[in-house]
Amino acid sequence: MARCCLARTVTVVSLTVNLSAVGLPASSCHLLHPLLQPLREVAYSVYPAHWFHLYSVNMSSYYDSKEKSHHSKALTSPYPGSSVERSKVPSDKVGWLVEWKDYSPVEYTAASILAGPKWADPQISDKHFSLKFNEKDGQVERKSLSGLYKIENGRPRNPVGRTGLVGRGLLGRWGPNHAADPIITRWKRDKSGSRIAHPVSGKNILQFVAIKRKDCGEWAIPGVYKGYVDDPRNTDNAWLETEAVNYHDESGETMDNMPLEAGDDAGKVKWVDISEKLKLYANHSHFIKLVAEKRGAHWMEEPVTDCQK
Repeated sequence: MARCCLARTVTVVSLTVNLSAVGLPASSCHLLHPLLQPLREVAYSVYPAHWFHLYSVNMSSYYDSKEKSHHSKALTSPYPGSSVERSKVPSDKVGWLVEWKDYSPVEYTAASILAGPKWADPQISDKHFSLKFNEKDGQVERKSLSGLYKIENGRPRNPVGRTGLVGRGLLGRWGPNHAADPIITRWKRDKSGSRIAHPVSGKNILQFVAIKRKDCGEWAIPGVYKGYVDDPRNTDNAWLETEAVNYHDESGETMDNMPLEAGDDAGKVKWVDISEKLKLYANHSHFIKLVAEKRGAHWMEEPVTDCQK
């Protein structure tokens, strides 16, 4: 869990970024949604509202009606952290509306999940275990951000389609596994405090806090997004969903006085300029693009012509 030391007169932020979320193991390099929830909680109570601007982007901003019926990363083999090969699913048979009587997915739930960690559900076959899908189940939110999902043979069904694998894989919860992901931004400024505009697009450059993992060497980017995540750990019965928000320091008066220090599990923590040239994990580039568009910031190195205005 992230560790953030903040106060009204704070000058240093110490970030220990753990790759963890509700219903998700922390050891997988594929999980690139650092959970900075403590920062969110402290921000509401410590900082004045005038410099924190919070918003969430509905999933329709990213997945249109066509994309909702398909995924690709959730079809990859072998399954992360194992040698398990998924049953092959042709692209034209991913959707559940397509009849496929011979569909025979592989059953797999990681031993670490079957061991029964506190953050994971027991097996559905457990007679002492009862689930309430599509609703709040005690302290566990089992509603999907994509709407109602179907239950077949007592198991929830991935709303996007077939994955070639049943069970939970590395995911702890049956059905949606929820994560909450903040992304922290500020305007890039020169020594005088003035915003720096990109020389080609003419738009101001936005920066965000990024971490670089020691274990896989990839930049971990919190997304600005709400809904289903096409993730290689997804199965027919368990899938990842995230709801991300943006904390933006409009004036730069607070963030500029916050040097970042990496925790034990992060190789680097730094401010990174936002642009289309960013090399990010999976489809996170699109999430960052949403932030830039929302802020009217630089993204592409294409000057605005008169006909585009």
